[in-house]
Amino acid sequence: MRGEPTGGGEASVGEQLSYLLTLSRPRFWLYLAGPVLVGVAYAAGSVADLFTPTTAVLFTYFLLPANVFLYGINDIYDREIDAANPKKDDREARYRGQRSVPVAVALCAALPLLFAPLLAAAAIPWLVAFLALGAAYSAPPARFKTTPVLDSVSNGLYITPGVAAYAAVAGSQPPVLTIAGGWLWAMGMHTFSAIPDIEPDRQTGTRTTATVLGERRTYAYCGACWLASAVAFGALDGRLGALMLVYPGLVAAIATASVAVDRAYWWFPAINTVVGALLTMGGLWRLLYG
Repeated sequence: MRGEPTGGGEASVGEQLSYLLTLSRPRFWLYLAGPVLVGVAYAAGSVADLFTPTTAVLFTYFLLPANVFLYGINDIYDREIDAANPKKDDREARYRGQRSVPVAVALCAALPLLFAPLLAAAAIPWLVAFLALGAAYSAPPARFKTTPVLDSVSNGLYITPGVAAYAAVAGSQPPVLTIAGGWLWAMGMHTFSAIPDIEPDRQTGTRTTATVLGERRTYAYCGACWLASAVAFGALDGRLGALMLVYPGLVAAIATASVAVDRAYWWFPAINTVVGALLTMGGLWRLLYG
């Protein structure tokens, strides 16, 4: 395992950095950085607004340091649960008490203090919301991830980078329906991602929305969240609503097909990247061609 002591000594700096890279879940980097691109594309009033120190800093932070913070704190407090989680055997890193991880998490949480002065005041609450929800999701005493429904609702944190980016560029908040639609999408995505963990979570006594509902009803819950998200976006623009209908369509297909959910789960980084790219292109088209 990357970053573990080797040969009876401490891991080298290179091994520790390699471990932190794996811990940050590179497949999921765009779950935080992607919304920044979408938010900037729709907030920009000119091409010059797309490429500024503020947009560059926000994208860079949410591409890597924010992922180290979010998944690092998750792995620290899930150490016992993850001992029985098969995902940690190959696709993800299993935390075994490496001292470098809490240090890296703390540094990544503190980084926004350096660039907060660059941001419009309207963006600051969303940056705070990301850090607060990211910590409260995994860390006690809140530990939302072990409280059914709150585990799902708190994962609206994944859209806060996009809202912060929009507010930083526009100097004002995006439409409420955009926030609602994005939040509902994130709730569905989080709960769908918890389906492969139902059995490991039950074995360790961890209660989540997915463990309480069971696999079939969790599919229905995700479909309802994603359908409501499509309706919210559709109220803003029918084309956005039509695009977001891909998600309830996918969950219905997976639920009725003979596809293992732990296999389908790994399709979503690519699916979300394509949908995010189309959303971003829509914002850029509006900017360039009205």
